[in-house]
Amino acid sequence: MKLLRVGTAGAERPALLDEDGTLRDLSGVVPDIDGALLADEDALARVRAAAAASGELPALDAEGLRVGPPLGRIGKIVCIGLNYHDHATETGAQIPDEPILFFKAPDTVVGPEDTVLVPRGSVKTDWEVELAVVIGRTARYLETAEEGLAHVAGYAVAHDVSEREFQIERGGTWDKGKNCETFNPLGPWLVTADEVADPQALPLRLWVNGELKQDGSTADQIFPVGEVVRYLSHFMTLYPGDVINTGTPAGVAMGQPEPKPYLRAGDVVELEIDGLGRQRQELKDA
Repeated sequence: MKLLRVGTAGAERPALLDEDGTLRDLSGVVPDIDGALLADEDALARVRAAAAASGELPALDAEGLRVGPPLGRIGKIVCIGLNYHDHATETGAQIPDEPILFFKAPDTVVGPEDTVLVPRGSVKTDWEVELAVVIGRTARYLETAEEGLAHVAGYAVAHDVSEREFQIERGGTWDKGKNCETFNPLGPWLVTADEVADPQALPLRLWVNGELKQDGSTADQIFPVGEVVRYLSHFMTLYPGDVINTGTPAGVAMGQPEPKPYLRAGDVVELEIDGLGRQRQELKDA
């Protein structure tokens, strides 16, 4: 299923995109798409039944209708740094022996076409297309990567916007450059795990002002999705509705020759992952 949330910010309602590409209202079936839904097998069964009979669901006019983040009430966002071989190479970093972790606050999340704000004083705002993993079952001390995959509810496109000066040069952890307002567009859809045959075979791309900058595949991940979930479960409990941003391929501004083409107000970023949808953001000054 392709689940999404539509409407004004803070007042989104649940919806699904049916096989014919028609947007359908789910608000008569479930109150929202969030961790509580993902953990409730009965509620999910109602959604699946509604999807199978989607013609009975009210159709929504998509014209002018804002698409919000596909997941509400996110618990935490755990991010994996330097998780693609080619990205580690372009930045001159060693291949990590274990996953590098940092966090993004849930309040960085915006919709897939919402404005991204360049922070005040920023000179190194950068782009990163990423596969987002949404947890559907509580995960503690998992033993295998297969168990890790079994705890995934679905997948989405994430834009891990980053301010490199704040991240690297300002005397602190990576979190300084990762948690600025609007720095995690998510969506358009939450695609349930049963529709993603292999999360390690997903092409992902990003354009800036129409120029292709990133063109990679999750096959290049150093630590694949199942292993990332297993690994994290030994350091923290993962709950339904938690999100994992799994890293970005080569092609970020930081990895390019001087003068590095960091983002400015007026730039337009577009990104996509095959089967998971496409995003588009215009940048403005904060």
